[in-house]
Amino acid sequence: CPLGGCPLVVPPQPAEEKAQLLQNSEYQERMVESTFLYLTLDLPTAPLYKDEKEQLIIPQVPLFSILAKFNGSTEKEYKTYKENFLKRFQLTRLPPYLIFCIKRFTKNNFFVEKNPTIVNFPITNVDLREYLSEEVQAAHAHTTYDLIANIVHDGKPSEGSYRIHVLHHGTGKWYELQDLQVTDILPQMITLSEAYIQIWKRREEDETNQQGA
Repeated sequence: CPLGGCPLVVPPQPAEEKAQLLQNSEYQERMVESTFLYLTLDLPTAPLYKDEKEQLIIPQVPLFSILAKFNGSTEKEYKTYKENFLKRFQLTRLPPYLIFCIKRFTKNNFFVEKNPTIVNFPITNVDLREYLSEEVQAAHAHTTYDLIANIVHDGKPSEGSYRIHVLHHGTGKWYELQDLQVTDILPQMITLSEAYIQIWKRREEDETNQQGA
């Protein structure tokens, strides 16, 4: 073996032993229903390598990839100082408004890190029906959402700034707000920002799309 020892190989457990372990209370699957104020969307770890021009590569991820956390089958591991466990999430009801919090910041004992990954998302027609169970889908006639506000964080975690993109419902135009400055912005430019918090409005059947995106 090389200096430092050999890796420990754990043989697979026999089916009988595995079935016996699943009978223990600590291995039992539990279902808990809880309310939420917002949905936290986890970003994949950003790569640390650079491209051929020695510039940091800014990764991109589709919105529906990070929404997969709530499809009822994707498992997420959680660790505490006592135990490790897996969780699966699924939506049981769709409210008139949804708030997404894109988890850009992670904090350890020394500093706060920011993930610069760009989330690619459409401005309109985000259908969340597939994130509901089949029996719950029947109770929801409207499952499509349109973006109405987008909060962006620019810069480093400790010294960054915020911008807000807001939809004017009466005209269907988007505006960017930063401090006291208000400017027009094209919907296509909103998707290029480091979105941090988003507010989505459920579309009702009699509503028309006025956003022009």
